[in-house]
Amino acid sequence: MKKSYGLIAAFDTTPALFHACEQVRDAGYSQWDATTPFPVHGLDAAMGMRRSKVPRFSLAGGITGFITGMSMIWFLDAFDYPLIVGGKPYFSPMFAFPVSYELTILFTAFATIGGMFILNKLPMHYHPLMKAPQFVRAMDDRFYVVIEAADPKFNTAQTRALLEKAGGKDIAELEE
Repeated sequence: MKKSYGLIAAFDTTPALFHACEQVRDAGYSQWDATTPFPVHGLDAAMGMRRSKVPRFSLAGGITGFITGMSMIWFLDAFDYPLIVGGKPYFSPMFAFPVSYELTILFTAFATIGGMFILNKLPMHYHPLMKAPQFVRAMDDRFYVVIEAADPKFNTAQTRALLEKAGGKDIAELEE
């Protein structure tokens, strides 16, 4: 016997999906998602999603890159290869800035990509939704809400009733 992944419900229009997402959010579900064939402005707010944490990774990477660049130039100029040319001090932020700037950009890019991979749990080579026959239409002309069975509030009968009340069509159970 296969384990249930959750329930999937179809919606024909963007406003119907939008209102269904608000109802699922207000019902208190936490492990669910909406699948659309194109980006829907405001859907993340209707789903109750908070702002992404990826910018925090980016900021940490940028600060680390800048400090690394300044520290590296300071160490090289003051200790590793101290050379006074034309009265130039051992360390000057003005001369260290180009290296620090480039390392800031490099570390920010790596931290952003790393943060995205970590927070999105990538690489994810398989997801049960991809085996659902409905998934093909989700990439073309239909909108879906998927509520996972791992959600603490999940109860097959109550969740199905909620999706029906929200206007869901072709409600089906997904298997893992």
